[in-house]
Amino acid sequence: MDNGSKKDIMFERMREKKKEVKIVRRIVLVIVLVLVLIGLIGGRYVYKYITGALQPIDPDSEEVIEVEIQIGSGVDTIAAKLEAKGIVKDARLFKYYVKFNNNSQFQAGTYGLTKSMTLDEIIESLKTGKVYREPVFTMTVPEGLTLKQIAKIVEKSTGIPEKEFLVYVNDEATINMLMGKYSKILTEDIKAENIKYPLEGYLFPATYPFFEEKPSIETIVDAMLQGTALNVTPYLDYLQSNEKSVHWLLTFASLLEEEATAQSDRETIASVFYNRMKIDMPLQTDPTVLYALGEHKDRVLYKDLEIEDPYNTYVVKGLPPGPIAGAGRSSIEAVIDPSKTNYLFFLADKKGVNHFTDTYDQHLENKALYLSGD
Repeated sequence: MDNGSKKDIMFERMREKKKEVKIVRRIVLVIVLVLVLIGLIGGRYVYKYITGALQPIDPDSEEVIEVEIQIGSGVDTIAAKLEAKGIVKDARLFKYYVKFNNNSQFQAGTYGLTKSMTLDEIIESLKTGKVYREPVFTMTVPEGLTLKQIAKIVEKSTGIPEKEFLVYVNDEATINMLMGKYSKILTEDIKAENIKYPLEGYLFPATYPFFEEKPSIETIVDAMLQGTALNVTPYLDYLQSNEKSVHWLLTFASLLEEEATAQSDRETIASVFYNRMKIDMPLQTDPTVLYALGEHKDRVLYKDLEIEDPYNTYVVKGLPPGPIAGAGRSSIEAVIDPSKTNYLFFLADKKGVNHFTDTYDQHLENKALYLSGD
């Protein structure tokens, strides 16, 4: 091989190496660009995620979520519970935020927190042992009120006309929407033929905080249904095992709410109703007559007891078709855990004190003793 051929081969190899170097450089450049691009996109995503996690989950939410912080709970446990409840987006970021701001010494207790609270509001609540966020106003709905009476309170508290509220809560589209949202507590029972108002007894009596000056009807009704769900859910397993429904529970509890004149009476009155139903005896409770009449009366007359109406427990045996008022927690608990008695009768004297008896003769004696002159 001559010198010229050797040079040609050497130059060819050099050209090939240069090509290889260019290719490698291009590959490296592409890889670097891709990594930079990923870094920019990833960094932007991480930044967006972190800033989002530091904001309230839902600034417009009025839902009050119960969170129980047990004694001895550390930041890790509390953060995990808040994330599980949907109060914070990321437990780790909440934990780092707490540590970065040197916050600690959280108080044990049960808190009503919302998804609209900031991290600082949540932390301040846990430190002080009370919900830090102050509502714009509160609306109190006492136990034992009918849907119409609740509508009057809503109008007084919010300015929403009573008629507008009643139209909304009785609208078929509204009922269907709410049944889908609260399927465990709102069943087909509320649409039965004899039901006067589907949501009667389902708007839980309580004091509700609102964080806007003019909450919508939807917001108000949703808050009250959440109250019912919160107080009924613990008993769903009991109801299922005893082949009873939420509708049955709220109907029964509403009778106790209307009849009871003292806290301790609820369990005993519940036992009377249970005892009567066992022997197929009418419940004969006056509040159901008033509900059937659709008006309040200081005194139920004998002719009123004969009104033909599915809600009149003097003419229809067993529970009425549905609740006659909103029952509180004590009445619901009394249905679940009544007193053990043989009582079949009771009456309230002129001071509102109830007197219970086993027999009708004793009941008549009590009537003469405590209600003479009526």
